[in-house]
Amino acid sequence: MMKKGGIMFKGSIVALITPFDDKGNVDLETYKRLVGWHIEQGTDGILVAGCTGESFTLHEDERDALLSAALEVAKGKIPVIMGTGASETKLAVQRTERAKKIGADAALVITPFGNKPTQEALYNYYREVADVGLPIIMYNVPSRTGTNLLPQTVARLSEIDGIVAIKEASGSVDQMSAILKYAPSITLLSGDDSLTLPALALGAKGVVSTIANIAPQDFADMVRHFQNGDIQHAREIHFRLYPLMKALFLEGNPVPLKAAMEMLGICSGNLRPPLTPASQKTREALEEALKQAKLIIE
Repeated sequence: MMKKGGIMFKGSIVALITPFDDKGNVDLETYKRLVGWHIEQGTDGILVAGCTGESFTLHEDERDALLSAALEVAKGKIPVIMGTGASETKLAVQRTERAKKIGADAALVITPFGNKPTQEALYNYYREVADVGLPIIMYNVPSRTGTNLLPQTVARLSEIDGIVAIKEASGSVDQMSAILKYAPSITLLSGDDSLTLPALALGAKGVVSTIANIAPQDFADMVRHFQNGDIQHAREIHFRLYPLMKALFLEGNPVPLKAAMEMLGICSGNLRPPLTPASQKTREALEEALKQAKLIIE
């Protein structure tokens, strides 16, 4: 039986970008505008300070300000999730405590990056963060962290109160299958846009999405069509957006995404160093993919 706390995390949850002004400062007014736009477009949840939000470059006060801004606009209409993971357990706990105090609905907790903890160490890490008392969504993304949170460990962690979901971004459908079989109480959210439809077919409840930053209504509709049994329409949206899903990762996320957002006039493409703007080759590929997705009309 699925944990009650995990049921609220479903559909298309946007891993929202962090907008920066020309001086490299966080642009809170643009951020608020984006949150409001997502609510209007039917996005099912907001993730603050995820990897797509350049979380690795954000200072603690910036993180808190972004969360407060998202909550101010969302006003309980959709869940607001805060990225709180860290390479150090103590820092992850502190971030989760602050997120709880500010009012986040849940914390997305990435596995520690860089130091490659064992599976037992990962278990202890999540257990300590869960003790804070905020619903926890585990985040497994080996391509960024160098560590894979194995299904067996997820099954053990699913027995801990407060650990309600996992964003699974290993890129492995087999791993998703194993999690859903051996940890059935956990809500599984796809962490890869292009694997969302297969994940839904297995039993995932939604996605934490990159492409939702530029195609929020389309991607939310794709998930809803599938959940309502309209598989054909879900497939049509998947295949229309598929080239764009892949183009958004031609360079490290969110470099192509921010270029696309600038091309569409959604917001500036400013990045925080060490990230640099997308190459001309990537921009050309993005333009073609945006046309195929019908986000740019010729």
